[in-house]
Amino acid sequence: MKILFLGNNWVGWRTAAFLRESGAQIVGAVLHKPGERKFGKELLETLGLDEGRIFDASMLRDPEALDAIRSLNPDMGVSAYFGTILKKEFLDIFPEGCINVHPALLPFNRGAHPNVWNIVEGSPAGVTVHYIDEGVDTGRTIAQRFVEVRPIDTGKTLYRRLEQACLDLFEETWPKFLAGDVEIDHVVAGSGTFHKAADLKTIEEIKPNKLYTARELVDVIRARTFEPYPGAYMIVDGKKVYMRLELYYEDEEHGGD
Repeated sequence: MKILFLGNNWVGWRTAAFLRESGAQIVGAVLHKPGERKFGKELLETLGLDEGRIFDASMLRDPEALDAIRSLNPDMGVSAYFGTILKKEFLDIFPEGCINVHPALLPFNRGAHPNVWNIVEGSPAGVTVHYIDEGVDTGRTIAQRFVEVRPIDTGKTLYRRLEQACLDLFEETWPKFLAGDVEIDHVVAGSGTFHKAADLKTIEEIKPNKLYTARELVDVIRARTFEPYPGAYMIVDGKKVYMRLELYYEDEEHGGD
């Protein structure tokens, strides 16, 4: 089966490495623009493709680029942390469809930053391998795995565990998928939750005169704790004062991983 790979970040790199190690025939790849790639060097080295077989996400509406991808005759697309909405014209290239691994227990937390909303909203956390359709994480599910949200989790620690769970689930599911040994489920339309990246702005400012329960306040601050990035903040004397939390169990000397 000929595969067009779409990926970014650590999960994208490790998924590409797994596909290579398992003997998958990757005929081309779509990556982010060079200045926007994460683990870009590792991805390129792992993929080992000629420059003419590497496309960037901004090219996916270019008729010439689409024709070039079609000329590779990919049977299916595999996406891992690609983070770009794919249009029907592109998806129609693949006779066997395009699948994705997403760090959420769909249909909960379709869209951006599932690790934050798992903590803030108390929604169930997990990872999903699913088909891609024209919606945002609304395609048929292939496999899922629950991930516990721990009382000491921050946005960063949960994100890291979701990354590993994504890779583990994909590696477990891929051979079963190829063998036809998976159950495909339809996502119920309108169910679950959805967030845009911009939704973080609705929670990250802590307003001194707003009423919060202690749990709500702690959850917002820990969900937005992700060094080295700025997190939740309050405005004091016209300046943003950022805050982070370190949480640990009583029998630990410092925060958990």
